[in-house]
Amino acid sequence: MTIMETTTTPTVTLRNGVEMPIVGYGVYQVAKEDAARCVADAIEVGYRHIDTAQAYYNEQEVGEGIKASGIDRADLFVTTKVWIDRYGYEETLKSVDESLCRLGTGYIDLLLLHQPFSDVYGSWHALEKLYRDGVVRSIGVSNFYPDRLADLCAFNEIAPMVNQVETNPFHQQVAAHEHMVARGVVHEAWAPFGEGRNGMFVNETLTAIGAKYGKSVAQVIMRWLVQRGVVALAKSTHRERMIENLDVFDFSLTDADMATIAGMDDETSLFFDHRTPETVDFMVGLIKERAGRE
Repeated sequence: MTIMETTTTPTVTLRNGVEMPIVGYGVYQVAKEDAARCVADAIEVGYRHIDTAQAYYNEQEVGEGIKASGIDRADLFVTTKVWIDRYGYEETLKSVDESLCRLGTGYIDLLLLHQPFSDVYGSWHALEKLYRDGVVRSIGVSNFYPDRLADLCAFNEIAPMVNQVETNPFHQQVAAHEHMVARGVVHEAWAPFGEGRNGMFVNETLTAIGAKYGKSVAQVIMRWLVQRGVVALAKSTHRERMIENLDVFDFSLTDADMATIAGMDDETSLFFDHRTPETVDFMVGLIKERAGRE
């Protein structure tokens, strides 16, 4: 993976040559009534990478925000994800067509399988077709642990280009990162702030590091991810926080800072472990919940 400095947000280069901004704006848990405004605000303050998903129920509003921004489509990198109740070859193709209609973006820059369950192979073959047909510019997965990622890389014509996993100072995914790098898969972080769990925003270690540079804890975390070569997705509904989370390219953490943060790793998810039966049961519950909303 190559990180290329630009006059705006640095980018990483995916295996197929597509450039992906290393900092993005995520809309998970952004309410439908706020999503269009938030996306337009994020684009206005400088974000060029927008991350949504079928399961976030705001693809249409994301598309409205993109349209309202007036930005040239070619200047944006848009990600969405296929939810597990739409897995299977034909169903995945149909669901992506629906996502494109909601987004109104003409094509998708990065399409991910959202979870490592159900008919992963049928859906992956659908993503390969969409990639070959030019409907999507790059394809990947989310929440795939090293064994599942290695499986997809080894036994498919097109290997995942990105793996989006929970990554934050308390769950750093060091071993998983090494496996991704070895397979040419770009590591992307969801929940970089852990939704504030474990006192993330008031952590004394992160606060002290930030004080040296006049930066917030959130900015320290974003910079830490960037220096690891990890694509970071930040979410906020507040314009001033959007600006803050993007303003991380005017300072660098020292090797000592990076080592200190490395010492915070508990190697434990702040949310759930995708390798447990309980997580599968949880996902089944989410599918039933989704069915009740549609």
